Amino acid sequence: MSKKQLIGKIISDKMQKTVVVEVERMKEHPKYKRRYKTHKKYKAHSEKGEFKLGDTVMIEECRPISKDKRWRVIKII
Repeated sequence: MSKKQLIGKIISDKMQKTVVVEVERMKEHPKYKRRYKTHKKYKAHSEKGEFKLGDTVMIEECRPISKDKRWRVIKII
């Protein structure tokens, strides 16, 4: 089974080796068919801390690194 990959924007880089990535999705209301945006925040591991606030990055699912971290930053887009 392949690992999930998501694209999002870094909204916080204040922690050591961790960034918070906000992923935006478009959903459609089941009855009214109107499309709307939803946001979800993921904590992602970044070993060297080379990613900065405002970068658009790709994150990939990985084994649990801590209580909240289940994602790893792969690259800047």
